[in-house]
Amino acid sequence: MGHREELMAGARRCLEERGYAHTTSRDIAAAANAPLGTINYHYGSKEALLNAAMLESIQEWGAKVQQPAPEPEATVGARLEAMWARIIESQVTDRPLLVAASESLTQAERSLEVRAQIARAYEGARPQLAADLHGISGAEGSADAATARAVGSVHMALVAGLTQQWLIDPEHAPSAAEIAAGLRAIARSLDSDA
Repeated sequence: MGHREELMAGARRCLEERGYAHTTSRDIAAAANAPLGTINYHYGSKEALLNAAMLESIQEWGAKVQQPAPEPEATVGARLEAMWARIIESQVTDRPLLVAASESLTQAERSLEVRAQIARAYEGARPQLAADLHGISGAEGSADAATARAVGSVHMALVAGLTQQWLIDPEHAPSAAEIAAGLRAIARSLDSDA
């Protein structure tokens, strides 16, 4: 493994152990067993490296919690409940990563680069969620593109809200079944308005 890969692995470890705000360039270099100057050489700045490490970590986390249901013929409701259950379980197994991700979001207010990277990741995730969970094609220019974006946006809001609730108040945070019941009630209310 070269310095670039070692720096990425070191940055990911530092994010989980120290958090976004408390990780220094020296911390990353020490964790990667690499010279301090290699951070700027390979990534341009500590912030660019931390952002890349955070996005890579979150993408891996997203793939893990969004994995397909074991039964391919599972209903949408069953697939969603299974995903939410994995998200809730990850609050224990991946808590340091999720705390670091929350910290990194606050950096977007001060850094256009961070904001742009997170925005691109969100924009890519929306149609992917709609396709994976509902089979709605989000291909640009397709008839379902707007629907895929809307459906993916709702899922992203649910994932973010669920994660925040479980990080802050796990004793009172909703279960996967409660989220499903709440969405069903909301859907019935929306249908009655139509």
